[in-house]
Amino acid sequence: MHTRKTSIARLTGGAVIAATAVALALTGPGSAASAAPGGGHTPNGPTIDIQLLSFNDFHGNLEPPSGSSGRLVIDHALAPAATKPTDVTTDTLTPPGVGGVEYLATHLEQARQGHPYSLTVAAGDLIGASPLLSGAFHDEPTIEALNALELDVSAVGNHEFDEGYVELQRMADGGCIDDGEGANNQNSCPDGAFAGADFDYLAANVVKQGTDETILPAYAIENIKGAKIGFIGMTLEDTPDIVTASGIAGLEFRDEVATANALVPVLKARGVNAIVVLVHQGGTPGQETWYHNGVPYQVNPSYDAACADGAQLDPTSPIIPIAQGLDPAIDMVISGHTHQPYICDIPDPSGQSRLVTSASSFGRLYTDTTLTYDRRTQDIVRTSVASANVLVTRDVPRDPVETDLIARYKELVKPIASKVIGQITADITRTPNPGGETPLGDLIADAQLADPSVVGPYAPPQIALMNPGGIRTDLTYAASSWGEAPGDVTFEEAFNVQPFNNYLVSLDLTGAQIKQLLVEQWSGANASAKKILQVSDGFAYTYSGTTLGSVTLNGVPLDDAAVYRVVTNNFLAGGGDGFPTFLSAGNVYYGGLDIDAFAAYLTAHSPYAPVALDRITLQ
Repeated sequence: MHTRKTSIARLTGGAVIAATAVALALTGPGSAASAAPGGGHTPNGPTIDIQLLSFNDFHGNLEPPSGSSGRLVIDHALAPAATKPTDVTTDTLTPPGVGGVEYLATHLEQARQGHPYSLTVAAGDLIGASPLLSGAFHDEPTIEALNALELDVSAVGNHEFDEGYVELQRMADGGCIDDGEGANNQNSCPDGAFAGADFDYLAANVVKQGTDETILPAYAIENIKGAKIGFIGMTLEDTPDIVTASGIAGLEFRDEVATANALVPVLKARGVNAIVVLVHQGGTPGQETWYHNGVPYQVNPSYDAACADGAQLDPTSPIIPIAQGLDPAIDMVISGHTHQPYICDIPDPSGQSRLVTSASSFGRLYTDTTLTYDRRTQDIVRTSVASANVLVTRDVPRDPVETDLIARYKELVKPIASKVIGQITADITRTPNPGGETPLGDLIADAQLADPSVVGPYAPPQIALMNPGGIRTDLTYAASSWGEAPGDVTFEEAFNVQPFNNYLVSLDLTGAQIKQLLVEQWSGANASAKKILQVSDGFAYTYSGTTLGSVTLNGVPLDDAAVYRVVTNNFLAGGGDGFPTFLSAGNVYYGGLDIDAFAAYLTAHSPYAPVALDRITLQ
């Protein structure tokens, strides 16, 4: 395990995003920890070979993720009598699947063999939206696990802000929260201490409002036998659109390209010509060309999809203009956020090839990159950079340090996690009908509508609206993590469905505003990818393509001028996920946690059976 590292550089002033900002005020010792000794090329020769191992969007998945979250596409096959591309089916990994920090740590250690100069880096969302094993302890277990697998540097992602930037700084620097030993089903520092991250957490484009002061270091410099590599770490500029308003209060999120480009001369002034960007923004692979008996078929991309081998990124992918705009002095881009696997060449502004990589999510993959550093130019030889995505299979020995960490926290979380809160009669899934309505979305919306904590001095809510992205996994009838009977739902299972600890909020909206929210599901920020809100019993609407049809409450058409009481979570109430109309609501009142409402509803309505999907209709 690493010894505690000191932050390499922390911005304390200067124009972070100004293209002309060469001189920025810095604090810190100004030199990075050295990597492991040894060498590929001679340590003091003209060149040295360096390995970069990278991953992203870990989301606190300490234990092996289950179901589809623990699988990836590995191959393709033709359906019987296939004659056209639509006949292609995809094969996914079968159990035991991929992922789990015990196996990730072992794979990384094995990958380092034969590479004495190796660094491990990440591109954000290491914490947040985590399973209960980590989330119940404010993600302290995940930071400890990442320390143990020898992570060197990471960018922050949007989920690092779920509990606000002060909590993010605690993740980096250590310390405990006085949270009442299990209040709200959380418990900071169950062993009495939390040392924080041994790795450098970077947030170059996040500054305190009205200043140029970053909340965490903007960059880190790793020095390997005199070979200096600078890492610039950033989250996506649009983080405020996808994080609760309280999580990003008092902060500004600045343009990724301008931020990184302004730091290039800063790094060069410190003798660093080799630069890698870690950015929590990404792309979505389009269809991959797959050949069977010489015939090309368009298929879903495999985990090892590379643009050089027939894969491609959707041209609307946000990472493309970022990569195209980054200074040619930047040698590589390691990305994340979209939970997708890809390795693509997106040429820099001078037309030079430059790799952009992403390693899916949940620790199912890591990217293995090799590069050559030229001591004469003090830079990476761009043509030497080669990357491959590697599966984190579960056929290797489990890392004993990670195994012990998981066992310790499983015992600590048991009183919270194993409590049976209700029963279900069948799987309650996120599988949508043609209109986008899901059985689990119905259940959650009904639970929010029934929660008494949101009434306060106002009338009880009439409508509940739930964002689909906040529903993270299914409720499975056969699941039995703690030896409970089939159909029993534990608090852990419920928490894994809604892991954000969002607060429920009731508010007033007119009928016209509610209709505008429904239109925002497929317009504005959601024009390229619909986000169909899940709705409570009694509320129904129809739509055709991008045209809203009838909207009713208990069978009565919604009155544009009438005021309705609506309940949602604080993420949506703050305008998140591209629903700005929520910001115009009146009489906003905060209730309790969404997970508590969900758990209470399951208890009160057990055994719960999935209901008919008749609330949202695509005509």
